[in-house]
Amino acid sequence: MKILGISLGTKNGNNDTMCRVALEEAKEMGCDIEFIHLFDWNIKPCTGCVACSRALVMGKGMVCSQKDDFAALYEKMTDSDGILVVDPIFESGGTGMFHNLMDRMGPGHDTGLMLGCQAKMMEQGKEPLPMKYFKQRAISFLGIGGSDWAVRTETDHAMLAMSPGWKVVDNDYFSWSKDVLMQDDKVARVKEIGRNLVEAAKDIEERNLMIMDPENDKLDYFKGHKGACPHCHGNNFYIHPDTNEAECELCGLKGELVMMDGALRLKFDPATLHHAHDILSGKALHGQDIFENEGRLMNLFKDETFKARKAHYTSVCEPTPSPSK
Repeated sequence: MKILGISLGTKNGNNDTMCRVALEEAKEMGCDIEFIHLFDWNIKPCTGCVACSRALVMGKGMVCSQKDDFAALYEKMTDSDGILVVDPIFESGGTGMFHNLMDRMGPGHDTGLMLGCQAKMMEQGKEPLPMKYFKQRAISFLGIGGSDWAVRTETDHAMLAMSPGWKVVDNDYFSWSKDVLMQDDKVARVKEIGRNLVEAAKDIEERNLMIMDPENDKLDYFKGHKGACPHCHGNNFYIHPDTNEAECELCGLKGELVMMDGALRLKFDPATLHHAHDILSGKALHGQDIFENEGRLMNLFKDETFKARKAHYTSVCEPTPSPSK
């Protein structure tokens, strides 16, 4: 078993330290461990060029126009059985670096799209994508903040697990934690996160590949605080204007927020569960939609009306040049 820890904080700061606390626990349970301080790596932001999704739609495999360390990081992640991401909290949610990581994981590493690509590659007689890319793995998140502005953190962090379809085991955040190393209850919680991650990773490993074991996709490995969404345990919801319809911002399930046993819970129709963004059935449906959407976009470039409209609006104004270039 291998557990990978990724810290997005300052060098040897709270995030690095707490990541190592969990990794030490994993090591004592017999796991191989590896630690990455992400600021040592060159992870560029996604440019939205759609090269990745278009390549998957066309059966060309996994492609990215950015030339940096992300591909190597992805290999490290997919070579691991469990992953822990520890991220500082600057303004309520995930950091900019974390969003770079999440965006780069994006459609180019979405197992729903990758399944469609796999079928096209096999039709074209190409070598299919490595099976390790489809393998489920356990992942946990921890946000550490110096104030109480932190309520977006859990949802932001869990989004990273959506594209590859990995199982979120723990998803926690600590407010007012500049001195977290001296807060024994929080150190104990981080050790628990390390243990939970190892135990979940062992179970997922035994169940093997999710595309070979559909039942594995329905199992709940979550060990953290149960959330208002009974499916993904998310606590952030979008209330659609002028309706009583609530949508989980994490897994996308729609329903109503109702009081159940003294707490708010999302009540949704179980028949819609297959649409959830974090399970293979929902990802496959989403992948089909992306295939159709990308197809429409590619055909537009041959359309004279589209080209004329694009030329018109491009000529309206030039972008202001960067003062540093």
